Amino acid sequence: MTRFRDTLPAGARTFESRLQVQWADVDIAGIMYFAAYSRFAEHAEMQLFAELGFPYESVFAHYGFWLPRVRVEAEYYAPAAMSDWLRARTHVERVGASSLRWKTVFFNERTGQAGAAFTVIVAAIDAATKKSRPLPEPIRRALLACV
Repeated sequence: MTRFRDTLPAGARTFESRLQVQWADVDIAGIMYFAAYSRFAEHAEMQLFAELGFPYESVFAHYGFWLPRVRVEAEYYAPAAMSDWLRARTHVERVGASSLRWKTVFFNERTGQAGAAFTVIVAAIDAATKKSRPLPEPIRRALLACV
């Protein structure tokens, strides 16, 4: 198993959220199934944008764009069990003209260990044409302030 090495840059703005491991998240051994982390990562993503003032329930319709995934990398370090609380710590790593990358690390509050880390790259596309487009300027400015 890979050992976790924290790569959080000094002074980076972080966004935190918590989720509890549910029955639906674990396998027969009571260990959180690796794919369940994807749902937790999406929750952390929604919290990041909401905290910046761009809640997902309205931001895409308002600006006419979407953020499909271009790449997702996951590393798993230590197991989580049913009823464990996981604290997700997200920080923006890079903001381009039409893409961005962030990293979310999940810390198990019971053990204090990092259980998994996700690096996500998304690209802005126009909702109507499905073609690449620049990130909406207010969102891009807010994201750049986090780097």
